[in-house]
Order: sequence, then C-alpha cells, then structure tokens
Amino acid sequence: MLAQPTCPAYQPEVRQARSLAARSALQGESAHRHADRRRGTGDDATRGVPQRAFPALDRPSRRAFTPREDPGDGRARVPTPIAAEGFSRDLLGLRVRFSLSRRGRRFEKRGARNSNPARGRHGVDRRPRVAEPRHANLRVRPPPARVPRPSAALLQKKTTTIRPLRSRARFADPLSSPRRSVHSVELTPYVVTRKSDGSSTTADIPESEPSDGCHLQYRWYRSGSHKKASVCSVHPGEPAVLQNVHSKSYHCGEECFAQSWREWMRDKLARQAAGLGETAPERTPLWRPPSMKENNAGGSSSNLLSAAGGSMDFNAHHKQERANAYNGDRNKGPGKDEPETWQEVGRSKTYAATLEDVGHLLRFEVVGAENTTGEPKGGTEGFTTARVIPAPMPPRRNLVPVAHHDNPDGGKFTVLTYNVLADLYATSELYHYTPSWALSWNYRRQNILKEIVMHDADILCLQEVQSDHFEDFFQGELGKHGYTSVYKKKTTQVFSQGTYVIDGCAIFFKKDRFQLIKKYEVEFNKAALSLVESLGGSSQKKDALNRLMKDNVALIVVLEALEANGQQAPAGKRQLLCVANTHIHANTELNDVKLWQVHTLLKGLEKIAASAEIPMVVCGDFNSTPGSAAHNLLTGGRVDAAHPELATDPFGILRPPSKLQHPLPLVSAYTALTKQPCLESEAAERQRSRVDGAGTGEPIFTNCTREFFGALDYIFYTDDTLAPLGLLELPAESDVRSKYGGLPNTQSSSDHIPLMAEFQWGARQW
Repeated sequence: MLAQPTCPAYQPEVRQARSLAARSALQGESAHRHADRRRGTGDDATRGVPQRAFPALDRPSRRAFTPREDPGDGRARVPTPIAAEGFSRDLLGLRVRFSLSRRGRRFEKRGARNSNPARGRHGVDRRPRVAEPRHANLRVRPPPARVPRPSAALLQKKTTTIRPLRSRARFADPLSSPRRSVHSVELTPYVVTRKSDGSSTTADIPESEPSDGCHLQYRWYRSGSHKKASVCSVHPGEPAVLQNVHSKSYHCGEECFAQSWREWMRDKLARQAAGLGETAPERTPLWRPPSMKENNAGGSSSNLLSAAGGSMDFNAHHKQERANAYNGDRNKGPGKDEPETWQEVGRSKTYAATLEDVGHLLRFEVVGAENTTGEPKGGTEGFTTARVIPAPMPPRRNLVPVAHHDNPDGGKFTVLTYNVLADLYATSELYHYTPSWALSWNYRRQNILKEIVMHDADILCLQEVQSDHFEDFFQGELGKHGYTSVYKKKTTQVFSQGTYVIDGCAIFFKKDRFQLIKKYEVEFNKAALSLVESLGGSSQKKDALNRLMKDNVALIVVLEALEANGQQAPAGKRQLLCVANTHIHANTELNDVKLWQVHTLLKGLEKIAASAEIPMVVCGDFNSTPGSAAHNLLTGGRVDAAHPELATDPFGILRPPSKLQHPLPLVSAYTALTKQPCLESEAAERQRSRVDGAGTGEPIFTNCTREFFGALDYIFYTDDTLAPLGLLELPAESDVRSKYGGLPNTQSSSDHIPLMAEFQWGARQW
C-alpha cells in the first residue's frame, strides 16, 4: 500500500493516455457517443493505453502486465511496462505517476481486415483509383469500431481513464515506443493533478499560481554518454544496411539507397548546371552507424539545419565529432558499475530534442516543492527516454528551367502552393499506413517548415493552415525568414485539443520583395446565401443552402513589387501583382458545388482585372482533376454544355451553361513543358514523363494516398502579362510510395506535394 499523504495537498500524476479523437465533430458523431468514448464506455470506445508507467533504463517489455505495489525504494520491481496502470509513489504528499505522452490520434489494432477481400482497411475499395480526395465524406463516415492499438503521436489532454493493454497487441513500428525520441519532436509529459478531495485537473501548477502552498518543478536532463545508432537516414524506424559514401547517408535497403542516389546525383548535376560546382554545401548524413568505419570524409550525426533556416559548418562539425570519437569522450558510455552522468537542458514541462541531443538519453524529472521556500519535499521521480535519433530531411527537388529570361526591363519572382495537411485531418484512420509518430504535428510542422524554407519562394500560398497553428507557428517562424502574411480561416470552428480551431488559407510574401496594397476575402457561404434568395419556396432554399454551404474560402491580395533595395518603384513604373489562394470543396459527389465555387472566385477576379491591367497568379487546392468542369473553366474560359458534370445540377445554379465563362487568359504553369516550346535538358525530359503529356499537360499527381492518386493542385497565371521560367521538379510515383505506400510519410509531412513556378514580368517574346 502507498503511504498516506503527509499534508493535505493535491496529488499530481504523470500518466500516459490515448487520444479521444476530439475531432468527432468533424465526423458527425453525437455528443453522448463522444462522451462515452471519453469515459472509455460504449461499443466503439477508444480505450486509453498507458505506454510508459515508470522510469527505467532497461529496454521496454513487449507484454502487458499488472503493476505491482510500490516497493518503497524508488524503483519498480517489475519489467519496464508497456501497458500498465503505472508506478506510483509519494512526494510531498503528492501521488505521482509517470509516463511519456505524445499527443495522439484515435488508433486501431493492425491486422484486422474487411470481410470483402477486394476492399482494404475501413472498407475502402482499392481496385480502381477512384478520384475521391481525402476527408471528402468526413461528415458521414463513421469511425470503425476496432480494437485499439498503441500510437506514438503526442497525446491529447482529454482522456480521464487508463485501461491496461491486452497482451496480444503489439507496436506497429519501432518508433511507437514512448522511450523513442526523434530530433525536433516535442516531448510532452501528460500531467494530471489529483487533489485531496478526489478531483483532477490537467492545468499546470506553477510557482506563480500555487495550490495549497505547493507547486511542481520540472527538469530535463541529457546523458553524458553518447552512442550512435544504426538507423536509416530516410526511415528512422529501420536499421541501416547500406551507405552512400558520397552523400554520407545510410539506408535500410536497396530501393531506399537507389532513390537517395538518384536524388543526390540530380542535385549535383543541378548545382553544376547553375555554376555552383562543388562549392555548394553537400547534403550530409543523418547518422553514422557504429558498425561502419570512420572514413577520411568524416561522419555526421545530423544533416538538419536549424529550425530558423540557418546553416552550420558541417566540415567543422565532422572534424570535431571525429576528434571526440578518437578521444573517446562521446562514444564511450559509462562502465558496468559506473553511474550515468546527466546535464540539465530544460526546466519546462515540454522539451524538443535538439541537434546536440542526438545519440543521448533524455530524462524527465518532476518534484513537488513548497512555494514559500522553494525547497523540494519528498522524492524526485521521472523517466528516461531511448537515445535521440535524427529526423529525416524532406526530399530535395530542384527548379527545372523551361525558358530564358527575355524581358530585360522586368524582374522575376517565384510562387509556391502547398496544402500542408491540417492537424485536424491528420488522423490514423485516414493515414493508417503512416508511422504514428510521423503524424504528430510537433514533428510535421518542423518538416513542413524545412521544406518551405528550402524552396525559398518569394510568395507562398498555403492551404489547410489551422488557425491556432498560423498564430503560434507559421506566422512567427516564417517571419524569421523575412515573410509577412495574411490569413483567412473558415467560419465554422470545431473543438479540438482544448480549443476551437479550423483551417484556412494563408498567403506569405517576402517583405523585401513585395508590399501589400489590398486584401479581399471570399466566403463562399455568403455567396450561397445571396444565390438562394432567387430560388422559390422555403423548402427548396433550405435544401440548396445545405448543398452549397460548405464553408470553403478564398484569399486574394494585390501586391506591389519593390525595387532591389526594398523601396517603392518611382511613379509610372509601379508593378502590381494579384495573387489568389483558395481551397475548393472536396466531395466528389458535389461537382456542381465545386464548379460554382470556382466560377464565383473567377467573377471576383474579373472585377479586379476590370479596374486595372494587372498580372494574376491563381493557386490552390482545387480538388478537381484535369478534365473536370472546374478545370476546364479555369484553363479554357468556358465549360462545354455537353460536359457530363453539368448533368448534376439539382437547383439549377449552373444554368444556363453559357454563363459559365470568363475572359481571363489563365494558363496552368506546368503545361509549359508540353504546350509551349521550352529549354531541352535531361531534367526537362524527366519532368515530361511525370505530366500528362498526351492530354492536359498537368502533373500526373499532386496528391498520393492509399485511396487516391491524381492532380488536385495548380498554379494558373495570365499569359499576356507573365511567363514561366522554371518549374519545381515533380517526384515519381515510386518515390512517394516507397516504404509506406503513399503520403504523408517520414520525409514528406503532407498528403500533397508542393508546386512552385518562377515567372518573369511580361509575356514571352516568341
């Protein structure tokens, strides 16, 4: 039995719990079913699964068991628990239970299969590639009632029950262990404070707001020992078996090695073509397995640049690491009877592993302290993670030149569009093939940031930017790289992880290249309200509103290009640019709604074009494949009356078809490879193999999951005022499906790929 509390204080416990899937509002579930799952009841209740109940330095057990009573000496006398209630002991009269938590998603036991062999997980038909983008039917698709399985994503703060894991459950991947730490992934212990009256709270107890005269003190420590791990540079959950001696990267198999070799060689040729030669920094390895010899080129423990986009002297880093290895002060761990040494690295409850932590253990400790004296009372408890491993870099993609700059009086600029996959939709149900730790927002946000910064575009058009993430992450982090921003979120918010959030569209632009002149916000819901007023009958109006009001938005900005010194151009030489960014509705059964939304956006752009002759770039996730009615309207200026998608128009919003037209000379940037004369090169030829050369000329895909494969994202421009000079190379299908079968994966943290085009001011001089 545990000792009785020595003072009438609260009883905090640090414990592991599984996600309650707070996104149930997105999936049309009732409030009482959601509450049942929070309590761990109901037919499809998602049970909490503690993964790490008490600190220990030994390897975790792979079986579940019932924890034993506290032996009183500060250590558990049971195998390190994977699934157990946890180990408790008193400190300052506070009962504390420890485990490492990572905000998570709803999870399932792998291995269950649908009774129909032609259908995959969750009843998804895998036979044809039906063009149905993700979360198209989120409102009506019920969550599957399956046995829960562990997940390594960071846990939400809503679970109030803990239940032991059944012994037959196993982790799906090596990184599922809560002891596994990945560089740049934030570690967040889940602290529940249980008061003496039996009530609990997840709120922190800082020194500034004590409870019963007590507060909690947190400490993070890094081990003095350093050991290298044989892990793949691309797939950290896999052991390394091959090394690319040129790029100093390590790989888990022949396919992984071949893909990396092609990427490295393309990057080298691109640098040589650009005249950079060997002076440009090489991509450096993620990790050097100890089983492989140290060579003269030197090893590296990470190739990650800082989150702020800075660079580091890798050669000096390699030399220092090699010297340390020779001196025996980094690769030598404590002897059999020698205690581990620890260095303090943080004093907050959360901690994100840094570059210096790679190869080291991390330890978290919490202690209760009196608020008056600050003296700790009782014992200090904590847990120790596994050694930190490096996170993989996003795949490097180069800009493929398609034309020479033939306008000496004008400059050039780049535009990137990217659906970054909001955390609201990054669930294990939709992306069951992705390692759970790679779905964690704390990991994905750093990977997305590195990918965006690597491309260094002048203008960024991002979709599915979650409202809280725009304020807490994107705005500040991209601001460090010289970007300023405007944002438009959807109007209907959902409750997730303790707050109301929703996604939206954001436009970032470099403040030394452009300045904002005007901003326009388009809410398609408001346009729907105006449209249905012309319909007769209240019943018909209600049905039309239900069909049209999908809460999609668009954002339009008018920018002025600045001189090279960041100043405004003199009067008469001002260069304006209109940039539109949108995210069109996804449901494939509502093609009439998609077409109406695109037509509404184009009508707004027509009004801007009528006021002044201004170049335009229209970007976004249009959720429309090439050849669809919406795509035809954008690229052809009209929709054929015989188009099959016009047959579905229950409220006549698209009639007559003759109104579906616009005068804007819009052209898709990626069609320059097949529709226009362009520079010939090996990269251009490879790019042509990845576009629909015989048809529309669009990329074969911009979205690749297990359930969908096709092009949904585009960059359109007015070809009478702009001309493309270069296009970001497209990946091959085999590259994005490697290892995991689709996007997102450990390298690419969205289910979409970014597109980027470089433009010159002025039309092409043929």
